[in-house]
Amino acid sequence: MDFSDEYFSLAKVKDIDLNLFLGVEGFEPVARKKNDTDWWYLSPLRNEKTASFHVDLLRNEWYDFGLGAGGNPLDFFLRYYTGDIPEVLEILNHNYSTHTLQLYQPERFADLVSEAHKLLVTAIRPLYSYPLKNYLHERSVPVSVADQFCRELTYEIGGRSYYGIGFQNDAGGWEIRNKNFKQSSAPKDITCLAHGAGSVHVFEGFMDFLSWRSLNPYVDPHSVDTVVLNGAGLFDRALPFLNAHERVHLWLDRDVTGLAFRDYALSRSSRFVDESGLYERFKDLNEWLQRKGETPLLRRQSGLHLT
Repeated sequence: MDFSDEYFSLAKVKDIDLNLFLGVEGFEPVARKKNDTDWWYLSPLRNEKTASFHVDLLRNEWYDFGLGAGGNPLDFFLRYYTGDIPEVLEILNHNYSTHTLQLYQPERFADLVSEAHKLLVTAIRPLYSYPLKNYLHERSVPVSVADQFCRELTYEIGGRSYYGIGFQNDAGGWEIRNKNFKQSSAPKDITCLAHGAGSVHVFEGFMDFLSWRSLNPYVDPHSVDTVVLNGAGLFDRALPFLNAHERVHLWLDRDVTGLAFRDYALSRSSRFVDESGLYERFKDLNEWLQRKGETPLLRRQSGLHLT
């Protein structure tokens, strides 16, 4: 398929205006809240009588409280059309054009996003706070591992101060985690840790990357290349870097989106290798790590291939 400007490419699909798409499909909001930027629908993914499908117009993201799932428009289309990535692209390009189905335009809401409600990082330091170290312990990630790749951030939203574990992306933005919140600071991007290796390991989020490092404490971080997508929807952004490697190890989530991107990658080239069979009964590598006990024992049993 020729993905010219008139066609939906993988990159464009995740930027389709979800609110406008739902309107075209005949779904009308049941309620509009927060200055008309939070819209609530009866779920288009299942039958329900009370609206629990939420669209955040400021972020162009959705969350279905009944399913306990959400994400960007591509995550939605994979569930809505119950197909893989090539099928979703085919359906959208057959039924719509980029002229009839618009891409998200954040400038439409510029007047509604005040400086007071943006995430502002105010301080960066080594990991220090006990609650954050305890959170890492609960995720079965040693602080000594997180110390190598993460920082403790203090940040403000709406005049209130918070703190969390920060993992920086290639554009200078941060993925931020603590026990209660999952945040990102702009700009959003992937994180490439490049050392000239012939193989590369790919993770959706930095907790899975830290889990892999925890399982392989004696592997020199400079002997392997790594890409943390900071969200599966950024997979296409990583492809130029991945294609420069002889072997690509995929450690993606075992959910609808992660499996779809796994299949998409495997269909592209034999250089891609699925490693998620190790944790096939769990959502991701970190959940598997939390359930399996002591890290050294885990590593002996797992037989992970590192090259």
